[in-house]
Amino acid sequence: MKKIKILALSLGLLSLGACSDDFIDAEPITTLTETNFYRTPADADKALIGCYDGLQRVWSEGISFPVASEIFSDNCFGGTGNADGFGYQAIDEFDRLRSPSDRNLFEANWRDYYRAIYRCNMLLSKLDQIEWGNNEEQRNITESEARYLRAYLYFDMVRLWGNIPLLTAPSAENLPQSSPEEVYKVIAEDLKFAADNMPATSYTAQNPATRGRVTKWAAEALLGRVFLYYTGYYQKPDLAGVVSKQQALTYLEDVISNGGFGLVDDFAHLWPAASVKNYAGEDNKETVFAIKYTYTSNYDGNTDGNHWMVMLGMREHSSFPYGNGWGGGTVNPKLWNAYSDNDTRKVASIISIADEKINFTNQSKQREYTGFYVKKYSPMVDEEGNSLAVNLGAANFMIGQFQDYVAIRYADVLLMAAELGSANAQAYFDTVRRRAYKDNFSAQAVSQAGLMNERRLEFAFEGIRYWDLLRQGVSTAANIIAETATVENGGTPVTKTIAASKIIETGGLQQIPYNQVTLSDNTLKQNTGW
Repeated sequence: MKKIKILALSLGLLSLGACSDDFIDAEPITTLTETNFYRTPADADKALIGCYDGLQRVWSEGISFPVASEIFSDNCFGGTGNADGFGYQAIDEFDRLRSPSDRNLFEANWRDYYRAIYRCNMLLSKLDQIEWGNNEEQRNITESEARYLRAYLYFDMVRLWGNIPLLTAPSAENLPQSSPEEVYKVIAEDLKFAADNMPATSYTAQNPATRGRVTKWAAEALLGRVFLYYTGYYQKPDLAGVVSKQQALTYLEDVISNGGFGLVDDFAHLWPAASVKNYAGEDNKETVFAIKYTYTSNYDGNTDGNHWMVMLGMREHSSFPYGNGWGGGTVNPKLWNAYSDNDTRKVASIISIADEKINFTNQSKQREYTGFYVKKYSPMVDEEGNSLAVNLGAANFMIGQFQDYVAIRYADVLLMAAELGSANAQAYFDTVRRRAYKDNFSAQAVSQAGLMNERRLEFAFEGIRYWDLLRQGVSTAANIIAETATVENGGTPVTKTIAASKIIETGGLQQIPYNQVTLSDNTLKQNTGW
């Protein structure tokens, strides 16, 4: 899927009205409409690729979910340029007064999430008119993929905003916000359908050409993640009455026993900037689900690049193999210090300016400089300082980044299963830690506290830490994230404060775009604290 140009279906694709004379009521021959397009399995697959494209572009503008999730957490500060606006500080500190004019920070994301959901809903509403013939299995696979993508989108949205309009049909209706439980019920039902109806083709038997598409294992793994978040944050015994704790564990154990996945031997080899020539490659045996990117994005409507990675690059500075960027998400020194020096994840995850002897000279341009940057998702340059993306033909280093976002790794499946009480919890825990420490590994009894700490170190900068904190309780998360720190703005030391009271006030939720509240004629209600 990655190396071919993904078909980009517009929001109105296949819902275009046909021209007709007043005295003629005939089906158009040359115009694609809802009526004449959705007829064959091939038509359905084209529309499904449009759904993947919708997911691919939800973070092409605005603030991406992976970057935002790290800034919300105790892993990163807002950062960005010293002369930039303070929007990233507002979300970092959960304080709208840090940037009062930023009332629509997530508007592009809100819009693109609903556009992607519209595509999924349109396809799902047309499945019964497709001429499937004897290929009922393909119908189930198509429905499963579309429902997984819809669930993935809604899971992002309900975590960000809490109360959101729930659309399960292709509609532009101005609906009031649904309760989180209603949204999670749809998410759970969608994922359960996908988990129960996708073929059990293991990773090792999978056709490489289909990698990047939804699998049974991706649905089962995401169900585990959704279960843990919903039951933790909302203090519920099960997932919206759809999936019990035992069922969630059974799904995860199925991934472990039958999915054919495994851990890449060296943690650094998971990340291009940490391994360079030893990169294990995209779609490696640890990747359960990834959002695919390539370098062919342009400004003419082709949006298939990783547009958000540039935010994490060193501020206007490159040093092989690390490329330049906008200096967002500067790494909190607390995280660097949380790693043991014997933990190989430390230097594989974080760029340390001092330890790597990087001659960084742009402190005057960097806000909230800490001396540490994200390595896992750093833009890259060659030894002459040329952008790897541009070398491949990208329009530029900003929209041409092509590293996939690995949404679910096998290591996460192991640790989630351990947390849910697997009989093999200790073995799963040890497997993840043994890779991290190699010859310095020493056994540690598995515990809830140990699992949460391990998740912090294993999944830093992967968009997971903040949600792991929130599901332990808003007050717990607030007290862990809150701090008074010294950072450098434009080379000058300043004090930065993140108050626990602000996180508690907002419930850890984010600002609904004010433009959307206005467009809804105040049907949408703003979240507390924003």
